[in-house]
Amino acid sequence: MGWMDKVGGLLKQYTSGSGAAAAPAPDVHAHFDQVAQAAPSSAIAEGLTAMFNSDKTPALGQMLSTLFNNSSGEQKAGMVNQLLSSVNPAMLTQILSGVGLAGLAASGKAQLTPEQAQKLSPETVQQLAAHAQSSNPSVVDSISTFYAQHTTLIKTLGGTALTIALAKVAEKQKQV
Repeated sequence: MGWMDKVGGLLKQYTSGSGAAAAPAPDVHAHFDQVAQAAPSSAIAEGLTAMFNSDKTPALGQMLSTLFNNSSGEQKAGMVNQLLSSVNPAMLTQILSGVGLAGLAASGKAQLTPEQAQKLSPETVQQLAAHAQSSNPSVVDSISTFYAQHTTLIKTLGGTALTIALAKVAEKQKQV
């Protein structure tokens, strides 16, 4: 039995043209869990990319700040390292210097450990995300791929965000 056999009926309610614009279903969190468990991570990542890029959700930096706040040290490091990999070296030095990690930028390997990531503020992450997105819009795809592996965190963004992600997964599967 394929994953669409398991969740196709559930996804149909998110394909009704108004899916992403409508108020979130009361059980959208449970629906997202079901789809996240059944669907391949690539399908979830596409839904997350649509969610992060939507004009119906907060800016990427704001959403990543929320996710950062709710993450473990390891998850914080993983997400921040995704962002750091898309920022130019000058911006990297500026951002890391501002949080006492200038040596990391100077070493040429900007990979934060979970302990270092814990030192960052959500505001710093928000600024980093805004810089990363403006200098490299494809960072949204890599962030989405990262969070497709950490779907429980996505639920902290709320029902509207989940509805948009589910609508994109449903729309994509209708095309297949």
